[in-house]
Amino acid sequence: MELNRRTVIAGAAAAGLAATTLGGTAEAASGRKPRKELFGTLADGTKVYRWSLENGGTRMKVLSYGGIVQTLELPDRHGRYANVVAGFDNVADYVAKSPYFGALIGRYGNRIGKGQFTLDGKSYQLSVNDGANSLHGGAQGFDKHVWHVEPFTKGSDVGLSLHYTSVDGEMGYPGTLRATVTYTLTRHGDWRIDYEATTDKATVVNLTSHVYWNLAGEGSGTIEDHELTIAASRYTPTDSGLIPTGELAKVAGTPFDFRHAKPIGRDIRAGHEQQVLAKGYDHNWALDKGITARPEHVATLRDPRSGRTLKIATNEPGLQFYSGNFLDGTLTGTGGRTYRQGDALCLETQHFPDSPNHANFPSTVLRPGQTYRTSTIHTFGA
Repeated sequence: MELNRRTVIAGAAAAGLAATTLGGTAEAASGRKPRKELFGTLADGTKVYRWSLENGGTRMKVLSYGGIVQTLELPDRHGRYANVVAGFDNVADYVAKSPYFGALIGRYGNRIGKGQFTLDGKSYQLSVNDGANSLHGGAQGFDKHVWHVEPFTKGSDVGLSLHYTSVDGEMGYPGTLRATVTYTLTRHGDWRIDYEATTDKATVVNLTSHVYWNLAGEGSGTIEDHELTIAASRYTPTDSGLIPTGELAKVAGTPFDFRHAKPIGRDIRAGHEQQVLAKGYDHNWALDKGITARPEHVATLRDPRSGRTLKIATNEPGLQFYSGNFLDGTLTGTGGRTYRQGDALCLETQHFPDSPNHANFPSTVLRPGQTYRTSTIHTFGA
């Protein structure tokens, strides 16, 4: 039986269970002022800070470098805490090795074919860093910059406002883009992300978060037994470079049908052509709800072993599900264990990949005078 989250948290506090990674007490039901500490230093001498947040039974550590969520701790059905996101314990590995662990992604999340697009009759060449294509903003995307971080407490909420200005021409993108991303932990332990951006020239923008989840616990093994539901009847097939072909294909009768909960591993080796190209799942699902004024529930992830659940709500039209296909055992995480293929997964809320080159996809164009706004809410349970 799935216990109410507040019951689990109260039980953990009554038992006096201490935080494992974040330190402090198990005072899970009330928020605390965010705490700051030095995490490391970049090669140019820039200091990287780590912020600790706790509210409603959820505990997070966030880096100023890349806005990275380094750890996120949740209780299981028995109130026992574990870190459920992949990451490193030092700055050097994030700089040299990271496959975007926990990072803020921009200026354009996901891929743009050949790193090229045309806007208002002018062609742009972006930084190419994924074969012939541009991935997650190019070689020096938002994940590789130090953000200005402002902590806040607001009523019963605690959080961080992260700010970064991307100058005109950075990674080939037009316009100076001023981005603010707000991480909020609510009194119920929900993690909300609010993205905002403005520009002084017409540009394209698609911000997202690249957290790698394993609800059984970071470094605990495969996520193939996790049960996943995605409210989408169609997805965007890709070519061999994982660039959408422009088709919106039906999921019915394919391994891409997650409209009803099923274990990720059930069909991951079905041999579908798209799975062969991606070495598993690495595709964008076109959400049935489309773009909405407010975040709506679009996906649920559940680990049957721990009972932990993650529900995602967003106002974005797409969701990228990546099954950790390129984790190859060469990376060692915060818990001292190596990550192998399928040891973590990503659920990235977004507009569609390569949208600037597909007129039938929702537009990602942002113009002067407009404000880019999108939100995603993560609700946890056990």
